[in-house]
Amino acid sequence: MKPKVLIVDDEEKFLSYLSKRLMNRHFDVISSPSGEDAVEKVKNDGFDVVIMDVIMPGISGIEALTRIKELGKKPEVILLTAHASTQDGVEGIKSGAFDYLTKPVEMEHLVSKIGQAHDKILREKEKKQEAEYRKRMEERLIAAERLASLGTLATGVAHEINNPLAVINDAAGLLKDLLRKEEFAEIPLRNLFEKSVDKIEKNVVRAKKITHQLLGFVQKSDAAMNEVSLRELAEEAIQWVAKEAEYKEIQFALEAHPALDRIWSDPYQLRQVLMNLLTNAIHATGARGKITITIEEKGEEAILTVQDTGEGIPKENLERIFEPFFSTKSTGEGTGLGLFVARGIVDKLGGKIEVESQIGHGASFRITLPITGPFEESLKQQGGVDSNEKAKNLVLET
Repeated sequence: MKPKVLIVDDEEKFLSYLSKRLMNRHFDVISSPSGEDAVEKVKNDGFDVVIMDVIMPGISGIEALTRIKELGKKPEVILLTAHASTQDGVEGIKSGAFDYLTKPVEMEHLVSKIGQAHDKILREKEKKQEAEYRKRMEERLIAAERLASLGTLATGVAHEINNPLAVINDAAGLLKDLLRKEEFAEIPLRNLFEKSVDKIEKNVVRAKKITHQLLGFVQKSDAAMNEVSLRELAEEAIQWVAKEAEYKEIQFALEAHPALDRIWSDPYQLRQVLMNLLTNAIHATGARGKITITIEEKGEEAILTVQDTGEGIPKENLERIFEPFFSTKSTGEGTGLGLFVARGIVDKLGGKIEVESQIGHGASFRITLPITGPFEESLKQQGGVDSNEKAKNLVLET
């Protein structure tokens, strides 16, 4: 793919000549008559290479170069100088130019320089992508190490925790029954005792939920693949959470691609992920807000997006929300496992989950899934999974 080139020169004939020569070589070329105009063009459009005369009316090529670099844009700049002013070219390189050429310009030399500048851009892009990939892999490795620790501890510790929790819960229930008897009706601080017993019971329920989620994640079962209608799945999930949304007068909107009927996946686990995202969206969205579910088809992939009109997620939290035990909710309102579990499920189903958010503009969770599984024939033999009764109990709060 040829780079997009911006040519900047105040000499109209030279500008036209150079533009035509490069377009004849199939470059995507835009021309500009001044440094000021060039800066504006770079600000509003994406260019790979800028070819710019040093000496121009208004701001010079070097000053325009400086302003372009200050914009944070990444085009490589090749300066053009007269034979007598090569020092300007050297100064330009010190200011961040890729290189400089002297006029009159030898076309093959210029084309070669453009190619070299474009190659540098592609190498830097590859390095950035590689660095981002390594960062993601490091994050996954850290998460995997945490999960391994959780797996070692959870399977044994969760059962051990549930036993004393049962005893505590029974004792709290006994205390509550005693406080209801007539002989205890007038005891001092009776209301305080009742509130304390309620707190004990609520925190027992919370502790049980945490151990249940831990066990459910570390003891993964194989996916039961079947044909899934994402529209039907979304409609069911909305019905499950509709009651909670009613209290805040939150509206739901479902926009589904008409041609995308069914995909191969696990309806039980997908419903769990979707209900988790919807519940989080309800918690994040204010009164009379809106939650939109969009189902699209892109090539061999289905894209399911849950977008809310809530307060949004701070930038510093975006990379942490999928970590285990990370939660922005008040103590007692969330376990910090929901999105961690959701990402694990989506990964296992061969997809990926991403999030975009801006403070004051809500959050958008995007799930990308393969439409057809790699072992479709064997998956068909596994049959479907009827999980409506189970789904309601598997909403994981983050």
